[in-house]
Amino acid sequence: MEIRENTISILVNNKPDVMARIAGTFSGRGFNIETIAVNVTENPKISKIILTIWGNQDTIIKIEKQLNRMVDVLQVDDLTGEDALRREMALIRVKIAEELEKQLRQAIDTYKWKIVSSEEDYLILEVTGGKEEVAQALSILKPLGMDDFTGTGTVALARRKSNNHLKGVNYGKD
Repeated sequence: MEIRENTISILVNNKPDVMARIAGTFSGRGFNIETIAVNVTENPKISKIILTIWGNQDTIIKIEKQLNRMVDVLQVDDLTGEDALRREMALIRVKIAEELEKQLRQAIDTYKWKIVSSEEDYLILEVTGGKEEVAQALSILKPLGMDDFTGTGTVALARRKSNNHLKGVNYGKD
C-alpha cells in the first residue's frame, strides 16, 4: 500500500493530559506526528486537534480505531481523501540587505506576502497557503536573507459537515 501524508481531525474533551495520551498512541506505534494544531472549539469543553502523519491506509485505520477507543476522544475523521481545505501559516524573519532589498520587495509584491513587522534592518512576513506555497516562500526567501521562521503546520476543515456521530456530545455551546 502507498505511504502518504494523512490529515486527521480529532475532537476531544478539553482536559489536561489528553494530548499526551493521543501523542502516545502514535509514538507507541513508531509514527512521528509531522504537524499538529490544537484549538478549543466553540464549546470550551471540546478541543479540535488537526495532525498530519505519514502512513498507509491500513495503518491510519488502525490508529483511528485506537483513538476511537480512548475515553476523551469524541470524534475522529480522516480528512486525507475528503474534500477539505488545508492551509499553513508561517512567520518568516528576513534581514534586509541593501543589495537584496529590491528583489525582496519584488517577491513580497509578486506573491502577496504580508509584512507584519518592519524594522530598520529586518522584516517579519506572514505567508499563508498550502504546504507547497509555504515551502516555495521559504526557498525564495532563503537567498534573500531569511534569518528564521516558524509555522503552524497544517490546519484543515472539511467542506461538508461530517456524518460521524459525536458520541452524544453537544459540539456547539451548552
